[in-house]
Amino acid sequence: MSQVMTGITRLTQQMPTQTRQRRFVLGPVVVLVVLAFFVLIAIGIVQSEVGAGGVLLGALLALLPVGPVVAAFLWIDRWEPEPPHLLLAAFVWGAGVAACIAIVLNSVAGILLDAELGAEEGGLITVAVVAPIVEEAVKGLFVVGMLVFKRREFDGITDGIVYAGITAAGFAFTENILYIGRTFDEDGSGAATLTVVILRCVFSPFAHPLFTAMTGIGAGIAAASRRGSGAWLAIPAGYVVAVLLHGLWNASGTLGGGTGFVGVYAVVMVPVFISLIVLSVWQRKREQRIVVEQLPGFARAGWIAPSEITLLSSLAGRRNWRAAVRRQSGRQVEQAVARYQAAVTEMAFLRARMARGSVGRLAQKWHQEALAELLSARLAAVGHPQALTVALRHGGPRGGRPPQNWTPPPPGPAPGQRQQYGPLPPGLPPQSWPYG
Repeated sequence: MSQVMTGITRLTQQMPTQTRQRRFVLGPVVVLVVLAFFVLIAIGIVQSEVGAGGVLLGALLALLPVGPVVAAFLWIDRWEPEPPHLLLAAFVWGAGVAACIAIVLNSVAGILLDAELGAEEGGLITVAVVAPIVEEAVKGLFVVGMLVFKRREFDGITDGIVYAGITAAGFAFTENILYIGRTFDEDGSGAATLTVVILRCVFSPFAHPLFTAMTGIGAGIAAASRRGSGAWLAIPAGYVVAVLLHGLWNASGTLGGGTGFVGVYAVVMVPVFISLIVLSVWQRKREQRIVVEQLPGFARAGWIAPSEITLLSSLAGRRNWRAAVRRQSGRQVEQAVARYQAAVTEMAFLRARMARGSVGRLAQKWHQEALAELLSARLAAVGHPQALTVALRHGGPRGGRPPQNWTPPPPGPAPGQRQQYGPLPPGLPPQSWPYG
């Protein structure tokens, strides 16, 4: 027990100082400001091509698919939701940085190829070859950056799909403004504009997210694999698949007329889209299995109460828990429970990655930080005793009936006393750590 208390003391000493906390706040703000600057540049470039009226109409219509697309990826990400500021950064990167770079590079390549090969052949190569290579590179760069610089937030394939999808949704938003606005400026009757809106916002709102998700899957495989150069080959492999799908999609609109587009849509895009849905659902079930397998060990270690295992083992149980707490005690207590649930999931995923050997030399540091957050989150929830009891008494996952042999968890240590925690589950982490 003395080792456990020593470990908790060390964790407390490692908590961020006010200076470090200011840096944690200032850093994301600076990044978002820079990304927003690129968004303004991208909008300025679009406006120079289509005019203010086209930009306004294009932006209004381009917003239509954004909500459903983003909501779909947030649904995939429900077991371990990614930090909102990172998801916002992903969308802004796609809408600003990626779109700005792609517009410039595609335009330059189009001018050079038109001069060299002629307008028809040069335009085809630009659309079917250059654009997919450039656009999938600038979109995928954010996903790879997350894997490199935010490795702890990147657990596997689900995170890769989510970050790729949100980034691509931002890119598609800006691109839709450009295409819709340009067609509006050139279209006298409005029929062509309506056709573009239907094709891009109704029939293919997931096109860009689907392409970039291939790079995200590659990054997710690399994140979940044992450290080594071989795992990182999944990223360029995913990028190549993304480029091929994107190139085939772009070429179908130019070659073969409407028949080519319909054929590629039905034979390639729809099956790939369905496969991505199946993969995402399978990954969600896999994440649930990881959490369920880890919870008994957490209870033996004293990190959670045994009676909480049932509530933490399913999304429905967690949702009912939070809803019951909100009705009984308000949103502040609900937020304490939500933070506690997220900390449990984070620890479960981390220990699963450690067991696979995919964390490396940062394992000890990350485990210390995750344990500190878990203990802190539970103490905050224990500070509101109803947060840990009301769900099982009012509308829990068994219709309000507590699990067999259930007893309410203790209300926490008395004033002036320390919280008691049992030994770690056997296996991970090594006994040399300050928690064994």
